Amino acid sequence: MWAMIYALLVKEFLALVRDRKSRFILIGPPVIQLFVFGYGATYDLNHIPIAIYNEDRSIASRDFIERFTAAPAFTEVLRLTHQEQIAPALDEKKVLAVLHLGPHFSRDLYLGRQPAVAQILIDGRDSNTAMIALNYMQGIVATFNLDWAERHRLPGPPAQLRIRAWFNPNLESRWSIVPGIAGLLTLVVTIVVTALSIAREREQGTFDQLLVTPLTPFQILVGKALPAAIIGVIEASFIIFMAVFWFGIPIVGSLAALYLGVVLFVFAVIGFGLMISALSVTQQQGLLGSFLFIVPAVILSGFATPIANMPPLVQDFTLLNPLRYFLVIVRGVFLEGLTADVLMSQYWPLAVIGLVTLSCASWLFRRRMY
Repeated sequence: MWAMIYALLVKEFLALVRDRKSRFILIGPPVIQLFVFGYGATYDLNHIPIAIYNEDRSIASRDFIERFTAAPAFTEVLRLTHQEQIAPALDEKKVLAVLHLGPHFSRDLYLGRQPAVAQILIDGRDSNTAMIALNYMQGIVATFNLDWAERHRLPGPPAQLRIRAWFNPNLESRWSIVPGIAGLLTLVVTIVVTALSIAREREQGTFDQLLVTPLTPFQILVGKALPAAIIGVIEASFIIFMAVFWFGIPIVGSLAALYLGVVLFVFAVIGFGLMISALSVTQQQGLLGSFLFIVPAVILSGFATPIANMPPLVQDFTLLNPLRYFLVIVRGVFLEGLTADVLMSQYWPLAVIGLVTLSCASWLFRRRMY
């Protein structure tokens, strides 16, 4: 039996290697997306364009403004001289924010009046970006207040907040995004390769030839699933390698725990891919079906938005999504050092999803053999 499955396995790999489109799908998009997501997708803001409107022009106001212009997150692109220049700068998106200091800013600081007002006007059309920029600005203002109180021997604040970030001490969003890409791209490549496998046989007219071979339907399914499984593991390994040695993200946990999750994740994804392939008559239908699955799977995985923020009904739907569990595994091993016994609650749902989907794929394959 295994000799026949091995022959089918070799046939599948030869079909993938010889087909130019399949070679491109396996190599081109994953590499491109890895670098696009790794460098382009980030929750951090750098070089935020801001405008300065300083009516005070004192040493204190210049010191305050320098805190912003010297920060790597902000770049001064405009220096305003009139109140009427503020609205056009924001309306035309020349700047994201305007820092406005009134004519009595330094006087209020030296006299100890509360408050010494500094106005920040932010373009709120992109609310997420605006909130991140506002948090940066509030941090700069808080630091300035502490330094001013210390230099002028003013009573400091009654309590100080000292923040220590666990698992990602530098709070670099890349440390969270790049491990997640291992799941995202493995999902895309594995399900596309699997979804096209049977559909390609039907479209090219070789499916009937496959049926008259001594291979049983189970052996055909295994022969179709194994190449996708090997490709999926290789894809995940390549991204993990790049994450460690190119992006410099350390693996704190065990590689064995990580690869157990990789194998179970690929196992679950192949089940969905074979279901799509069994229902598809042409490769175009297989490709469309795979992307109809990929888009909601990514949205409901917690890759970009926390699952806890979703409505309760949508959270229930995410329980059927294998990418949801794998993201917990890969980020847990990379950043938290989680072990296999701690991740058992993520392993068994992937195994159940894989068994159910492969059973459904086998049933659909038998039903649509002829």
